[in-house]
Amino acid sequence: MAKVDVVSPFDGSKIGDFELCDEAALERKLAAAHAIYEDRSRWLTKEARIQILGRLAELLEADVENAARLAASEGGKPLLDSRVEVRRAVEGIRKAQSGVSNLTGHEVPMDVSAASRGRFAVTYLEPRGVVLAVSAFNHPLNLLVHQGITAIAAGCPVLIKPSRRTPLSALYLRSLLEKAGLPEGYAEILLTDGELTRRAVADPRVAFLTFIGSAKVGWSLRKELAPGAQATFEHGGVAPVLLDETADFDAALPLITKGGYYHAGQVCVSVQRVFVPRPRARDFAAKLAERASALKVGSPLLETTEVGPLIEPSEVQRVGDWVSEAREKGAEILCGGKPISERLYEPTVLYAPRQDVRISREEVFGPVVAVYPYDEIDQAVTWANLPGAYFQAALFTNRLDRALDLGRRLHGTTVLVNDHTAFRVDWMPFGGHRDSGLGIGGIEQSMHDMSLQRMLVLRAPG
Repeated sequence: MAKVDVVSPFDGSKIGDFELCDEAALERKLAAAHAIYEDRSRWLTKEARIQILGRLAELLEADVENAARLAASEGGKPLLDSRVEVRRAVEGIRKAQSGVSNLTGHEVPMDVSAASRGRFAVTYLEPRGVVLAVSAFNHPLNLLVHQGITAIAAGCPVLIKPSRRTPLSALYLRSLLEKAGLPEGYAEILLTDGELTRRAVADPRVAFLTFIGSAKVGWSLRKELAPGAQATFEHGGVAPVLLDETADFDAALPLITKGGYYHAGQVCVSVQRVFVPRPRARDFAAKLAERASALKVGSPLLETTEVGPLIEPSEVQRVGDWVSEAREKGAEILCGGKPISERLYEPTVLYAPRQDVRISREEVFGPVVAVYPYDEIDQAVTWANLPGAYFQAALFTNRLDRALDLGRRLHGTTVLVNDHTAFRVDWMPFGGHRDSGLGIGGIEQSMHDMSLQRMLVLRAPG
């Protein structure tokens, strides 16, 4: 099997390597996972799952610093934020552990008609089958909790396909699972290329696909699924934030700054488009630019860094191209607007881009926030509601009627009021709609999706 280097997104230095799975390795891992599922004697009891996940949480909690440094090194998220990610992962594991007890069915009413007389029926949940988890680079540990640990909590064997840019966190998590007592074959790492990933997705032994990544890749993989396989897809959005005339603009500024530049904007719900009443818009944008300019940009391993690198140099070039397009078509650059190095891009604020430029229509996935002045709030809602993007949106207002009205009118499976679009806790439902995804995630939601509901109907003899 070929060796592939893992490099730092900050300076390109080698930080590790991994062996790329070949066709034979993929077949071994798929066959092993499927064999576990087919042999009920090898299924993990709920008690065993609870014990394993409890030990896993303890092991990770005792190693937060090492796990955070590994994630920051390969993924580029600043150390301060990577520590938060690891602690969230610990909480997520514990949430999955407690959720095992909630994987239950219910009684189906019988004896309520002549046809159902003398019968008793209950539903119950059991593992759906082999889970394939195709993950992304931007939260290299916590995403695997949502995609892989949930599968184990549901009793499913899981094959974890991490991003090739951030495989070391996945291998680290797999080593902790082994120490926690997870039986061999229950969780394997698939370090594959695109062709073999598609082959795994299409394999009839895969019962459930969980995918986090671009819409283009996700929807193409959906077409490859075997008949009967279930899936959830989490893609990106073009996160809008709307402030009305009653908003607390000063309170909104730090929240929007955090939501826009966290992990250099490489988050599926990063603040990207901010709509502000015209009389307040330029002043608000100038204050946002002042805050963005003060952010510390640099190595993700420094304690003072607030904004790290983009995942690879080509992304710096792409973001620069999008900003240039917006500027050439009339947008004003209030701060940033150029690369610091081949791997770092300045936190950028654009003022009044046109609605037909890419910054206004597509997910930038970089440290760029655009501010749009508007005259009528219905106009702002129209601009905010891109046709296919439904992920998280936000509204700042001090009017309850406005919160209730626009909370329903803004495109978003979640609309946050007086908060930024990137807020999330791991036990809340989370996911996109239309182009932004399929299905709703969250720890217990995913566990139920990975479970199969069955029913037992008992009829009294005679």
